[in-house]
Amino acid sequence: MANEKERGGISIELEHIFPIIKKWLYSEKEIFIREIVSNACDATTKLRRLISLGEAKNIDASDAKIQVKLNKTARTITVVDEGIGMTEEELRKYICQIALSGALDFIQKYEGEGEGAQNGIIGHFGLGFYSSFMVSDTVDVITRSYTGTPCVKWSCGEDGAYEIITDYEPEEEEIGTYGTAIVMHINEEGEEFLSPYKIKETLEKYCAFMPVPIYFIDEEECDCGGEHKDGECTCEHEDGKCTCEKKKEAEPINDTEPLWLKNPSDCTDEEYKKFYQKVFRDYKEPLFHIHLKADYPLNFKGILYFPRITNEYESLEGQVKLYYNQVFVADNIKEVIPEYLLMLKGVLDCPELPLNVSRSYLQNSGYVTKISAHITKKVADKLNTMFQNDREAYEGIWRDLKTFVEYGCMRDRKFYDRVKGSILFEKCGDGFTTIDEYLENAKEKHENKVYYATDATAQSRYITMYKNEGIEVLLLDRVIDTQFINTVEMANKGVKFARVDAETPDVLKADGDKTELPAVADVFKKVAGEHTTVQFDRFRDTGMPAILNVSEESRRMQDMMKLYKMEGMDNLYPLESTLVLNTASALIEKINTLCDAGRNDLAEKIARQIFALSTMSQRPFTAEELTAFLEESYDILNMLG
Repeated sequence: MANEKERGGISIELEHIFPIIKKWLYSEKEIFIREIVSNACDATTKLRRLISLGEAKNIDASDAKIQVKLNKTARTITVVDEGIGMTEEELRKYICQIALSGALDFIQKYEGEGEGAQNGIIGHFGLGFYSSFMVSDTVDVITRSYTGTPCVKWSCGEDGAYEIITDYEPEEEEIGTYGTAIVMHINEEGEEFLSPYKIKETLEKYCAFMPVPIYFIDEEECDCGGEHKDGECTCEHEDGKCTCEKKKEAEPINDTEPLWLKNPSDCTDEEYKKFYQKVFRDYKEPLFHIHLKADYPLNFKGILYFPRITNEYESLEGQVKLYYNQVFVADNIKEVIPEYLLMLKGVLDCPELPLNVSRSYLQNSGYVTKISAHITKKVADKLNTMFQNDREAYEGIWRDLKTFVEYGCMRDRKFYDRVKGSILFEKCGDGFTTIDEYLENAKEKHENKVYYATDATAQSRYITMYKNEGIEVLLLDRVIDTQFINTVEMANKGVKFARVDAETPDVLKADGDKTELPAVADVFKKVAGEHTTVQFDRFRDTGMPAILNVSEESRRMQDMMKLYKMEGMDNLYPLESTLVLNTASALIEKINTLCDAGRNDLAEKIARQIFALSTMSQRPFTAEELTAFLEESYDILNMLG
């Protein structure tokens, strides 16, 4: 009988479960928009599937859309779809019983159980609809099945008591020929969602890429830009009345075909850049992107970007957005990305993950572990491809990449093994090289030994000495560089790195007398202190009177203690330094002559200057050392006058 009414209660197994669902179903209230709009997308997807199977005849759902309507005066948010709709029997089955998923029934009936069975159906648990009660005191469901059965209206209060009206005659604006309208009567707890700005912001966050066009309509906004208040438009006209005759045409708030669903060969670099800037609101262009399309058994898609870091101290925090069949699930899911690649930004669409995914699930999921491994491999493949196909461009961005690549290699030996041939080392003022290229060029002069500098300015004199003898010097000027070379040494047996002031290679030494000068040694031992060893050698460069070498091993230990802020342990691991005096230098000969003449005071003054200049390449002066150095320098200059 038309307009027949029936009253009943939600079918539940546990007493008082409905209030618990209302309050605790999701940690964030705004999730209700995602859930209700997702259901609307499902309804449309199901109808399109039935049309393709010939189950729904004489129906065209190609232009089907979803409308999200806000009426602040009526305190309602309404989501209307043009999807499959429900019969009275289906409404009783799927709405009146908690946790019975219509999506599951549909998949089993029409999609089978094989690979890709879900075919874009979002729902899993049947609880999503009840999220509407987190912000509503009453929810109405007005629905009409595509099969042509009578329209049904279901109304339920926050206590779980419902009312069903069969053969309901909807108003024209309530629902179309078929589909469903969810009318949420917003309570005080959901007050913030009566703001058009809040609704649009939430839709853009959760629904930006859903597969059905979504339109937001503020029912109290006119073409003129005014809003209705108490039934009157707030805009001003000469006659005091609004002249608007119809609502402003709405624009869809979502992109139904996001870039990650397309084939990489069909996407342009410009599209990738625009997508990046739109999703992450980052005005800087990313360094590169990786388009992921993993098939069975992983079954996920996405696009990852390597952001441009403008300086070494900029935040390295990335952002990976997780989607489920184009529905936003969570922001910045770190568990899906290897720790050393957390600077990446991007989107991942993983239909194998549950829509209500939790951190604990991600941390213990074998599927997530496989995704992480796949991403690592794809990042390595991308680096290798760029290196092999356009090395010049690759070198142009290497300084932006190197910190992350080196850290990744230190954390994951497999990652290092994959990218080792594409790791670049900057040469002091002269381009880049790989470790293999460096060792090949050096094998005749210093086989398996790699020389480097950490400060191109402070160590410039050393660098010049090496270059004059045809020895390439690498520039490792970031803190992580000197930690990374430990990884390279462990992976390449026999290869050793040495800073330019750690030792004096044979190629820098000259033939001839390097007889020790005891008097000179005594002078330098006095000015250098007990922790510095003094020895003699003969260099090709006669202009360098002395070199202060510091043991590579002890300096690395000091660097590690500084890196991990292990203050107070310097005395346990003192620097092992050696002052090498150049017997080919006229200054050393001068000091020897002064000693022979009994002018030890002047000999010491010159020795202190030489030692101070040698120390400058190793570390900055203390305030006291700088004062003494300047005073000594002025004294020597006065003597020349």
